[in-house]
Amino acid sequence: MQKVAVTSENRFGEGIKDGIPIALGYLSVSFAFGIFAVGQGLASWQAIVISLTNLTSAGQLAGVPIIVGMLPFIELALTQLIINLRYALMSISLSQKLDENFTLFRRLSFSFAITDEIFAVASGKGTSIGSKYAFGLSLTPIIGWTAGTTLGALAGNILPEIVSNALGIAIYGMFIAIIIPVARKSRAVLGVVLASCAMSVLFAYAPVLNRVSSGFVIIICGVSVSALFAWFCPVKETAAEEAAND
Repeated sequence: MQKVAVTSENRFGEGIKDGIPIALGYLSVSFAFGIFAVGQGLASWQAIVISLTNLTSAGQLAGVPIIVGMLPFIELALTQLIINLRYALMSISLSQKLDENFTLFRRLSFSFAITDEIFAVASGKGTSIGSKYAFGLSLTPIIGWTAGTTLGALAGNILPEIVSNALGIAIYGMFIAIIIPVARKSRAVLGVVLASCAMSVLFAYAPVLNRVSSGFVIIICGVSVSALFAWFCPVKETAAEEAAND
C-alpha cells in the first residue's frame, strides 16, 4: 500500500475554493441535462431529484430513457453499473490519500461525490486529505450540478420547443469534446469509438436488433467492444510501472 504524506490538507474553505471551478463547469452540462430530462417527459422536480441524488452525467443521460420507458429495474441497474464502474476504481485509488481521521462513515459519504473531476483535484494534492477538505471539495460541485439541472429543467418548460431541442444537444457535444482529443492520440481509443458507433447503428436499424431496449444496447456495446479491444490492444506498461512491479 502506498504511503501518503504526513501532512494533511483538512480545511473546509480550501475544499470549497478548489471545488468552485468544477461547479462552474458542471453548470452548463447539467443545464443541458435538465432540458434533456424534461424533453424526455420527466417533471422538473424529478430531474432535480435525479441530479441531487446522483452525480454522473453519462449515467443520468442513459438512465432517463429507461425510466421514462418504464423498463425493468435490472436493466437500469446493469446500465448504471457498466457506466459508473470506473468510480469504484477511483475510490480505491483515492482511499490511499485519506488521512487517519477519515472514518468509515466519512469514507462512504465522500464516495457518493467522487467524480472524474473531484478525483483529479483530490488525487493531485501533494498531501493526504482530511474529511473537512473532502466535503468542502464535494459540496460546491453538488450545488453546481443540481443548480444547473434546476435551471435547465425550468427553462425546458418555458423556452420554445425548437430552442429546447437545440440546447438539449449540448450534452452530446460535451461527450464528443471529451472523446475526440483522446481518440486523436490513440488508435485503440479511436477503434473503440468507431466500433461502438457501428454497433449502436446496427442495433438502431437492423431487424430484430432494433427491438433491443436502449439500456441493454449500452450494456452490450460497452462490454463487448471494451473487452475486444482490451484483448487485442492492451495498454502497455511504462518503464516506471514495470520497474515498480519488479
